[in-house]
Amino acid sequence: MERNNLYPIFLKTGSLHILIVGGGNVAEEKLSFLTKSSPDARISMVSPMFRKNTLELARKFKVELITSTYNIEFLKGKHLVIATTDRPEINIQVYNDCRGMDKLVNVADNPPYCDFYMGGIVTKGNVKIAISTNGKSPTTAKRLRQYFEDVIPEDISRMVQNLNAYRKTIKGDFEQKVSKMNKVTEHLVSNRE
Repeated sequence: MERNNLYPIFLKTGSLHILIVGGGNVAEEKLSFLTKSSPDARISMVSPMFRKNTLELARKFKVELITSTYNIEFLKGKHLVIATTDRPEINIQVYNDCRGMDKLVNVADNPPYCDFYMGGIVTKGNVKIAISTNGKSPTTAKRLRQYFEDVIPEDISRMVQNLNAYRKTIKGDFEQKVSKMNKVTEHLVSNRE
């Protein structure tokens, strides 16, 4: 059986600078995905043209738009790069440039040229769940996201806040705190019908 060896992380995109290369449908999709999950993300986009909806979304989230063709200079100061052009040779050039500058890069819809994938994300207040299909099936990730959005209650953040407040009252070392938190929460799963 094939394994998913990806390591999930949650990035503080407000303190990173992300570059999207491209201005078409895929670029708009990636921008929408980023801003929905991380409205404080610092994003720049470079493309000779931008779609109308992309312009509106960029304005709403203060995205820097650079009307130009891609060149390596645009990578300076960027931490993550997403290549979305409809020209494979440009996307591969972006990938090679990023590899040479130790930048993390995602070439949309081209897994061999990705350091990371942008999976499905479910957000309910303080709870965020990332879904990965190892780059194999974005549709599966989308369906799982829709499922979790339906079954996770809207007020799950209240539980997180309550448990956080309780955790702050517990005395002892880490192991003792974990033990007490387990005792408090074990009935949540043991009494299910």
